[in-house]
Amino acid sequence: METSSKGLLTQVTQFWNLLDDLAESDPEGYEKFIQQQLKEGKQLCADPEPQLCLQTRILKPKEKILFINLCQWTRIPAPQSATHPVPLTVGKPEDTTETSDAYTVIDVAYNPDVLQAAEKNQVKKNQLIQMAMKCIEEQFQFTLSHSYHITKFRIKGSIRRMKQNLMGIQTDSIDLREKMRRELTLGQIRSSTMSNPDHFPQLLLRKDQVSGKAVCLIEEISSTEIQVEIKIPAYELKIVHDHNEKPLKTELKVELPGINSVSLCDLSVSEDDLLIEVSEKYRLHLNLPKPIDTEMTTAKFIKENSTLIITMPLV
Repeated sequence: METSSKGLLTQVTQFWNLLDDLAESDPEGYEKFIQQQLKEGKQLCADPEPQLCLQTRILKPKEKILFINLCQWTRIPAPQSATHPVPLTVGKPEDTTETSDAYTVIDVAYNPDVLQAAEKNQVKKNQLIQMAMKCIEEQFQFTLSHSYHITKFRIKGSIRRMKQNLMGIQTDSIDLREKMRRELTLGQIRSSTMSNPDHFPQLLLRKDQVSGKAVCLIEEISSTEIQVEIKIPAYELKIVHDHNEKPLKTELKVELPGINSVSLCDLSVSEDDLLIEVSEKYRLHLNLPKPIDTEMTTAKFIKENSTLIITMPLV
């Protein structure tokens, strides 16, 4: 242990000496190097963001509805050129079975530039979708329907769930710093190398091979899974009518015993469904009886009886 500590101390000392030498001999190169490390560190810590959601079906091994969330994530590198493979990362399938309409959700992440370019080109967008579906089939031994449609909502499920799936349920800051330290090697300082496009574990599939056989090398998303019992809370869902019996809004009351703050609740609402998650305690997913106006939806938490009241005007 003592020898290992001395060796690490020697490396750290050499590292800082090399930085000092670079700052004195090449101030501009030193500045570029530091800015590059800050940029890469920011990308490493950035969260994935939802872009669009598509619906298709799993045909085998068991037929089920499948929602695929396509997300943009700066941690995913962009392809080096138009002729290079397109990197992407696929999260683990998550099944929802607490309602009669059981379905599966899978999150897929691309570099933001890749998705933004596809927004302006329907052919590219279809290629990215087909690429994601092909890799899901190969990674999880699924057979998917070739037909799909893009939903009106950008994400199925909550953003928090998506981030947990792609990034891992817990991110240890020590592990993160250790990963960054490993990438910042002495050799990198000596050569002043500013980029390393091959450091990221990639799933690679050429655009012209979307319909053909491809070998997928999918990054395993590490996570710390905690075995806890997640309960479905008691709730009351009703449609409120006006004096002419015209439906005005949907109102949901959810009882959350043991919860004393709305900050512990994660609420995600789309036009046709709703998801409430309370970390390690409760999870409630409901298909709404009528389409609602998400922008006018409000939520109120009553501390006295630990009740969450969500009011959703109808469209």
